[in-house]
Amino acid sequence: MMSSITSFNESLVSHQTFVLIGIPGMQEKNSWVAFPLFVLYTLTLLGNFTILYVIKIDPSLHEPMYFFLSMLACSDLGLCISTLPTMLGVYWFDSREIPLNACISQMFFIHSFQWAESGILVAMAFDRFIAIRDPLRYRSRLPNTLIAKIGIAVFSRSFCICFPPPFLLSKLPFCRSNVLSHSYCLHQDAMKLACADTRVNVLYGLIAIISTLGLDVFIILVSYVLILKTVLSIASRKECLKALNTCVAHIAAILIFYVPMIGISMAHRFGRHLSPIIHMLMANIFVTVPPLLNPVVYSVKTQQIRQRLCNIFQFRKSRG
Repeated sequence: MMSSITSFNESLVSHQTFVLIGIPGMQEKNSWVAFPLFVLYTLTLLGNFTILYVIKIDPSLHEPMYFFLSMLACSDLGLCISTLPTMLGVYWFDSREIPLNACISQMFFIHSFQWAESGILVAMAFDRFIAIRDPLRYRSRLPNTLIAKIGIAVFSRSFCICFPPPFLLSKLPFCRSNVLSHSYCLHQDAMKLACADTRVNVLYGLIAIISTLGLDVFIILVSYVLILKTVLSIASRKECLKALNTCVAHIAAILIFYVPMIGISMAHRFGRHLSPIIHMLMANIFVTVPPLLNPVVYSVKTQQIRQRLCNIFQFRKSRG
C-alpha cells in the first residue's frame, strides 16, 4: 500500500525542464533548417537596425509616423532576440532542453512584444487618420511628448497583461509529458501539458485576447472607416490615391502581424488533427515573418526611407 502511494506521489513530481522540438519525426533533418534560419535571423536584425539608424540620422524623418515605426522596429527586434537564438540552438546544435524558469521567461517576453506590436499598430492607425484628416496641423496634433506617452502606455499595457500568466503557469504541475510542440516556448503550448485544472489560465487568456487584441482590431477598423470617409470626400482623384498610398505599408504590417497570430491561435484551439509539421511551420512563421517583412515593406513603400537608403548606399559606393 505504501509503495503504491509513494509511486503515485512520484508521478506527481513536476518536470523542471521542457523539451523543444524541431521538425517532428525528422530530427535528423533539423540542420537543413538551421542555415536558412540563421540567414533569416541576420536579415531581421540588419533590417530593423537599419530602419532605426536611418530614422535617427535623418532629421526629416523625425515625425510621428517614423517614431511609431521606430517603436515597431524595437518590438520586432525584441521578438527576434527572444526566440531565434533558442530556435537556432534546437535546429543547429540539437540543444532541445530548456529549464522551466527560462521557458516561462521566454513566454513572457514573446507575448509582451507581441501585445506591444498590436498596440503600436493601433497607434499607427491613429497617426494615419490624423495625417489624412488634418494634414496642416498633423505635427502639432502629435507632439513628441504625446508620442512618448503613447509609447510608454503601449509597452506598459503589454507588460501588465503578460505579467500574471507566468505566475499562473509556474504554479501548475507538469507530471505528464514535458515535450513542447515548437522550438520555443508558448503559454498555450506549455499549458496543455499541465496535469491540473487550467481553467483560470484559459479564462485569463480569453479575457486578455478579447480586451486587447479584439479591442485593437476594432479600433484599427474604425480608424480605417474614418480614413476612407475622409479620403472619399477629397475631390481630386490624384490626391485621394496619394492619401491612400500612405496607408499601404501600415495595412501590410497589420496583415503580416495579425494573420499568423490568428492562424496559430486557431491551430492550437481547433487544429489538433493537423499534421505536426503544419503546427511547426505556423509557429515558425508566427515569430519570424513579421520582424523580417516589416522593414522590407516600409523600405519599399515609404519614399522617404527608400530615398535615404539609396543615398546611403550611393555614398558608400562613391567612397569605395
